[in-house]
Amino acid sequence: MRNIFRNLKKYWYFVLLILVLLFVQAYCDLSLPDYTSSLIDVGIANLGIEHAVPEYLSESGFQMIRTFLTDEEKADWDAAYVYQEGSGYYTLASTEEEEWDGLDEEFSKIIAIVYTMTSGQNSGIENVNMASIDFSHMDMSAVDPAQIRGVFQEKLGSLGDSIISSMAKRFSREQYELCGVDMNQMQTAFLWSTGGKMLGMALIMALTAILVGFLASRTAAGVGRDLRSKVFHKVISFSNAELDRFSTASLITRTTNDVQQIQMATVMLLRMVLYAPILAIGGIINIRQYNSGMNWIIVLAVALVLCLIAVLLFIAMPKFKIMQIMVDKVNLVAREILTGIPVIRAFSREKKEEERFDEANRSLMKTMLFTNRTMAMMMPALMLIMNGASALIIWVASQRIDSGVLEVGAMTAFITYSMLIIMGFLMLTMVSIMLPRAGVAADRIQEVIDTELTIVDKDSAVLSAPVSASVCFNHVSFKYPDGGENVLTNIDFVAKPGQTTAIIGSTGCGKSTLVKLIPRFFDVTEGSVTVGGTDVRDYSLEVLRAQIGYVPQKAILFSGDIRSNIGYGAPNATTKDIEEAAAIAQAADFIEEKADKYNSAISQGGTNVSGGQKQRLSIARAIARKPKVYIFDDSFSALDFKTDTALRKALSENTKDATVIIVAQRVSTILNADQIIVLEDGKMIGKGTHRELVENCEEYKLIAQSQLSEAEFHASIAGKEEC
Repeated sequence: MRNIFRNLKKYWYFVLLILVLLFVQAYCDLSLPDYTSSLIDVGIANLGIEHAVPEYLSESGFQMIRTFLTDEEKADWDAAYVYQEGSGYYTLASTEEEEWDGLDEEFSKIIAIVYTMTSGQNSGIENVNMASIDFSHMDMSAVDPAQIRGVFQEKLGSLGDSIISSMAKRFSREQYELCGVDMNQMQTAFLWSTGGKMLGMALIMALTAILVGFLASRTAAGVGRDLRSKVFHKVISFSNAELDRFSTASLITRTTNDVQQIQMATVMLLRMVLYAPILAIGGIINIRQYNSGMNWIIVLAVALVLCLIAVLLFIAMPKFKIMQIMVDKVNLVAREILTGIPVIRAFSREKKEEERFDEANRSLMKTMLFTNRTMAMMMPALMLIMNGASALIIWVASQRIDSGVLEVGAMTAFITYSMLIIMGFLMLTMVSIMLPRAGVAADRIQEVIDTELTIVDKDSAVLSAPVSASVCFNHVSFKYPDGGENVLTNIDFVAKPGQTTAIIGSTGCGKSTLVKLIPRFFDVTEGSVTVGGTDVRDYSLEVLRAQIGYVPQKAILFSGDIRSNIGYGAPNATTKDIEEAAAIAQAADFIEEKADKYNSAISQGGTNVSGGQKQRLSIARAIARKPKVYIFDDSFSALDFKTDTALRKALSENTKDATVIIVAQRVSTILNADQIIVLEDGKMIGKGTHRELVENCEEYKLIAQSQLSEAEFHASIAGKEEC
């Protein structure tokens, strides 16, 4: 999981902006239940009266409340109201919201007590009909107001603040009616005002949600782009040793499927994982203001949700890593089948390959079904918890409403907040399905990025090209990183400029491995390889490889056209350079026969040209670079004898100042080489010209006799290349 968050460091400013927007969205989301509660309890039940202390108060009502106040409270009460001469009622001196709220807090209980007495609800005080008392002309010496206040205050003590406030607002409603206030207009104004605020909150929520979605998607896309770029540039820097650690199918999966998993998880992370705790914590804070006594229901629901998540992840988590490995396997099998279709058809193995793919596909399917079925249980279980919590809240709240402790609007708000809190944990749960798999994908990608390169430039790498192009192997031995035995042992020879050095030997003797040490596809285990007298490990890789024209054993072409493929290693090559390279490689004839000539399209992998044409284009690509060292790794095997002879002749005429190293299977290709190296089981068993080796190296002589007719063999010894 740490690797997922590591990818977001570059986009911290987007994450910060998203976090701010999510706080705004959460504020709006958490405000709506309060407005809903106000619509029910204030707008409908109390006709739009928001405050317990009325703005307009009749003279009798003013005196009635004042009767039950302490001396300190009377001073505040008298200061709060101004008597309107001629109208016969009092008005608040200030309607500032902060001051009004302070008056509510100080006097709401007293007003509720007065309402209880005046409405005939004597709350157990026998033989006193409080509704029949005229408080404006009453001699309070006969009744102790403090005693009456204490009795009623004790009776009201079991009620919640919202109920007491509601009772005070009912008294205020009576006072407004006595003062001639239009209650219908007040209610309508409140409903429109509250509804407008709710609509505004909803619009802000929609806008922030759109912005968060946009920024989250952009961030995720940037993360995906960066990861693909990092993986690609890292793989491009891999030597063959690193490439052998990861299969091609696995690298493709990591660059595509794994990156996609991280992108999706990043969007969910920024949109839901960050929002869920904000929503849940905000809901918990807001719900405490209702003092409903039902908080235990939320605690129970959240505990059940967390237990469910823990159980499901414990069951499904191990399968996510297995799933990614199986995706690699499916890609590997599919890639092998698609690239090997000609061989599969030639040997009538279609049925067998279908079974092999079906086996890999079914293994992946079974694992995915297990994880999906496990996670599919989560949603109905969570809905059961949510709906069960709602039903339990309604059942408990109905009893509290019946006993006068809770209002209907408060219950509605409590249910809404409860759902928001549970929804916050539900969001985390939904994301928990994706995050484990994305975590595995991030680890797999990070494994590639963190792979240490074995072939790197030294800090003091030589940045200048060598003057001489001589290649010298100084007692070189080599073994693969995971290999136990040497593939090459004590190889020692010099390939000089202006000469052709050929390497021949049986299959698997290490010929291709030998030439791959020159451009540092591998580094030697013992000894050294030098170019121009400098160890190849001391050169900058860019400088070293710029001196080499390498033609691999398997000709590789890229999608594009003939011109782009020949000029691939020489971006600044002119049209004349490309045509000359094609002519030397004996490719000009078949190119000119094409309708578009050098602009003729080359399909992916060069599948629309023959094997011989592909080899000639690969050779032309190396020639166009005009390097100081040519390496031909068995690059003439698909050429007919006539083309081979013409190509070698053209090469010798145009590479007089370069060092030419040829790996060959056919003796006829290297008869005129200035130096032939014979390998056997990774050891150099012969070195010399063709004639010298026939005389001094029995293994080479056997190879020559097996490939040449008797007449050709004797002619080659005599110095005449009749073959």
